[in-house]
Amino acid sequence: MEKYIKISGIQKLTLLDYPEHMACTLFVSGCNFKCPFCHNSELLRGDVEFYDEREIFEFLKKRSGVLEGVCVTGGEPTVYTDLDRLLREIKSLGFLVKLDTNGYLPDRLRALIDDGLLDYIAMDIKNSPERYAESVGLDPMRFDIEPIRESISLIMGSGPDYEFRTTVATELFDESSIAGAARMIVGAKKYFLQAFVMRDTVPSKTLTPPSQLVLSRYLDVVREYVPTARIRGT
Repeated sequence: MEKYIKISGIQKLTLLDYPEHMACTLFVSGCNFKCPFCHNSELLRGDVEFYDEREIFEFLKKRSGVLEGVCVTGGEPTVYTDLDRLLREIKSLGFLVKLDTNGYLPDRLRALIDDGLLDYIAMDIKNSPERYAESVGLDPMRFDIEPIRESISLIMGSGPDYEFRTTVATELFDESSIAGAARMIVGAKKYFLQAFVMRDTVPSKTLTPPSQLVLSRYLDVVREYVPTARIRGT
């Protein structure tokens, strides 16, 4: 685990990352997963440049009253033990905080919720339990699904608003695995399917996006467990 948080990127304005709010997005480096479809894989390497936090907070102070929220994403923010310190400073300026997480460190997530530091949580549901390790690039013989289940329960049972989302690549899913993913979040408030998109930063060049027909069929499958599920972007 890392102690001092490293901010490797900033999107100064987003109307999409924080639902119903004008926000900016901070990208932190480092992750405990190695997802083959990751769009931000450059953040996993040690050769990226880091922002001086003073520069970040100078920007946020200038945008106070204009921006409503700050999204913290990665990478995986919860690998940093001083994430709470960063979020406190952000909230002290009057911003709402949205956290993007893979949910593999539920104790960290619980502490942030208990401290009132999160207003919105977005957690990725990578796949069914049987194919989770494959989708996060880890050894299936050593991968433990229980932290994922614990974070799901925590998010659905706590106060902050939330969403779950699954990125669908053709090679990683079939109807059985998409159903298995949805079964883990039965009754969730919000669940989005989003089609994988190839970019230069994606580690695996063999993955392909599903057709709209396949994605729509998967939506019908997951709605048996999460009736409010939607395809992101529609």
